Amino acid sequence: MLPFFFVQIKLHQEVMMVCLLIMRRESAANLLFFILFLPGILLHEGSHWVTAKILKVPVGDFSLKPKMLKDGRIQLGYVETAQTDWLRDTLIGAAPVIFGMLLIAWIAIGRFNIITAWQTFTSFELAPLWVILREIFQTPDFWIWFYLVFSMSSMMLPSPSDRRAWLPLALIVLIIFGLLLLAGAGSWMQSYLLPGLNSFMANVAMCFWISLGMHLILLVPIWILKLVLLRLFPIY
Repeated sequence: MLPFFFVQIKLHQEVMMVCLLIMRRESAANLLFFILFLPGILLHEGSHWVTAKILKVPVGDFSLKPKMLKDGRIQLGYVETAQTDWLRDTLIGAAPVIFGMLLIAWIAIGRFNIITAWQTFTSFELAPLWVILREIFQTPDFWIWFYLVFSMSSMMLPSPSDRRAWLPLALIVLIIFGLLLLAGAGSWMQSYLLPGLNSFMANVAMCFWISLGMHLILLVPIWILKLVLLRLFPIY
């Protein structure tokens, strides 16, 4: 997750620079950036709204419009929800990454048959991996699905406001695990809990690897495009 987080930030910076060089005005550049990542923005804000409705949390304003904040960041959209208990706040905040991973996994497995490629990659069998990747590139409407996965993965990480209730949950989970270990349940957890947790984390890792790979693939050409635009339309 951490490499993906930093690569995502870098890619967003490069894309925004390209938008500024093309549009030449900040407001127009923000709008172009918004349009490029619209599927991911819809996923992010829509998942907040859907989760709040499911959990019976009152929802206020819903916005899908780019706005420059005072700290220099761009707000691409927001959903106002009522303050509630820490568990529902945590679930609402984590909704984008949960929905995002589910959709990424569905496209990757259902459209790209990524499981075979993932197993080959994790076993370091490079020769058959190239054959499998070539077959993936030949998938019908590959670039549409690629764009959707890229856009959704690029916008699925929770914002600082989404993470405000995560600390209490993390402390509670650590306390529960600590009490179980003190009670002598370590061998029971190793036999019954860890296999399922390991399988779950492997699937999470696969989603982050897919997201990281797509961002790395696009980072270089976008960086080159920025350099070309700087030569053609220098900023003074």
